[in-house]
Amino acid sequence: MTTRCNELNFSGGPGALPASVLQQTQRAIEALPETGLSVLGMSHRSAWFISLVEEAMENLRGLLGLSDDYDIAFMQGGSSLQFATIPMNFAGPAWAPPQYISSGYWSRRATAEAQRVHRCGVAWDGEASRYSELPDLAQLDIDPRAAYLHYVSNETVEGLQFGEQRTPSSVPLIADMSSDFLSAPVDTGRYSMIYAHAQKNLGPSGVTVALVKRALLERIPKGLPAILDYRTHIAHRSNYNTPPVFAIYVLTLVSRWLRDDIGGLLAMQKINERKSAMIYGTLDALGDAVRIHAKAPWRSRMNVAFSFGAESLDRAFVEFARERNMTGLEGHRSLGGMRASLYNAVTEQAVAALCETIREFAATRL
Repeated sequence: MTTRCNELNFSGGPGALPASVLQQTQRAIEALPETGLSVLGMSHRSAWFISLVEEAMENLRGLLGLSDDYDIAFMQGGSSLQFATIPMNFAGPAWAPPQYISSGYWSRRATAEAQRVHRCGVAWDGEASRYSELPDLAQLDIDPRAAYLHYVSNETVEGLQFGEQRTPSSVPLIADMSSDFLSAPVDTGRYSMIYAHAQKNLGPSGVTVALVKRALLERIPKGLPAILDYRTHIAHRSNYNTPPVFAIYVLTLVSRWLRDDIGGLLAMQKINERKSAMIYGTLDALGDAVRIHAKAPWRSRMNVAFSFGAESLDRAFVEFARERNMTGLEGHRSLGGMRASLYNAVTEQAVAALCETIREFAATRL
């Protein structure tokens, strides 16, 4: 595991991890300093793990400024399981159908899965623009009796990102923040629920963080399977069934890194803004030679989806970058082109190297 390889990982997920976290994880796989045992063999019933979960929750509360009105659960199944679990728990006959924003690949998946278990409405659909722009949620005509409004804060495939959002009237707001969670401060009080799987900014795949307002938990109907009931995981402190010990351990290391090395989420936001400004500036300078999928007002700081306009050129660039030790730049299968993911652990030096590679490719191949 070398710092160089980590710095040049632009994959959409699993994403890059901080070099210091990789080093600590490497040592922990052999033996944890606190226990002398490998983290891969640590019991989820051990005092060490129980303490780790408590620290992870406390670190998240501190980073986000999360109030005591919210509970935290570490769950499994990624966002895909949340897509079905959320309507099972929070939609019901006492409310109008929940509303969904269909703004890209993952929000379409969330909407389709929710509709398998409950009647849901689509409040806005970006298909007409080929998912290159986003709405202002406060301007949408949402039934005030809707169970909730769901959206994906950052579309990794199309490279679209919402800013802070408010819902009309008192409709609870639920956000899938999987790919921009902890990348900047969030006004958590605006949300009834935030969830995020780990493999973008939090650690390896295997764990999903759910922040749920206690008032929303009161809606959960009786009779759900215990493992699909958020109250189960909260009551058992994320230890109802065997949890992903390794993934939670790495998530905890990442939370320490954000707190101690970076200096919190505002500092992380400033770093991410510099990185995205660097690469968008490089691409914009090429004019018509490159196409950025997202329209300018909605460009993501996390995922930059672009193309040189021909599949042969895009393949050539990916190979050109790979020769310079840059991996993960292939675009998603549904969109093609390239995608540079600038998650928290991708350094400014790595982004500068990518920008130089883009300029060099353009000068010699276009």
